Amino acid sequence: MQGRGWQGASHGLSTALEPVFPEGSFAAAFGYEKLKPWFRHSLASLGAEPKRGVFKAGVFWIYKTHMRFSGKQWKACWLVLGVVLMASKPTGWGINAQRLIADARAQVGVTKSYDPAWRKLSYPGGDVPLQTGVCTDVVIRALRQQKVDLQRLVHEDMVAHFSLYPKNWGAKEADRNIDHRRVPNLQTFFKRQGFAIPLGKRAEDFLPGDVVTWNLGGGSSHIGIVSDKKSPNGTPLIIHNIGFGVQEENLLFLFPRTGHYRLR
Repeated sequence: MQGRGWQGASHGLSTALEPVFPEGSFAAAFGYEKLKPWFRHSLASLGAEPKRGVFKAGVFWIYKTHMRFSGKQWKACWLVLGVVLMASKPTGWGINAQRLIADARAQVGVTKSYDPAWRKLSYPGGDVPLQTGVCTDVVIRALRQQKVDLQRLVHEDMVAHFSLYPKNWGAKEADRNIDHRRVPNLQTFFKRQGFAIPLGKRAEDFLPGDVVTWNLGGGSSHIGIVSDKKSPNGTPLIIHNIGFGVQEENLLFLFPRTGHYRLR
């Protein structure tokens, strides 16, 4: 998703700077589709590591031009890199919070059990049978209704940055069958996407559609989506699966909270 946005941006920069670089040299050097795979990945992951991605992009571009830039052209080079660096803050996924809630709520009465067993999944878009799942599946399934596939996104990020993810399970490499279904991995991924916000302490700190994680004790983590409904005392309800299928209930302050994320 970030990559598609960058493709349009690079085309716009090419057009704007064409008078500075003769014979289409800028477009040829900076054209998205002609870049090496690792460079394309750097651009696609700008949201997670903007400065590193832009640095790789700039170095690769200058290296590939094989030309002697004039003073005017060098100034243009650094101007482009500076603008891109300032604009490299992730723009998000365009998540509609109310739809996220509705798609999570639609799982109530459908997913009636809890099964944490490892299963081989298709990829991308793989899922366990809809009648079962774990807490993360509530989030995964709701986001897929908005064309966000956490299985693919988490797997790609873990392949590229495996050392940055928790090692709670002794894994030596990314596993596209299970990684996105583990709460600590989603916490890391959401933080890397810029979705983490200060941990809420009061009921009014939690907005409908926010994602919250908890420590249940004994090494167990939990995740759920903040509902637009509230308990009689004003506490937002949580849509989640803690072991009895997907439910919408008053859970927010029952366990220590470990993460607060606002997807956008």
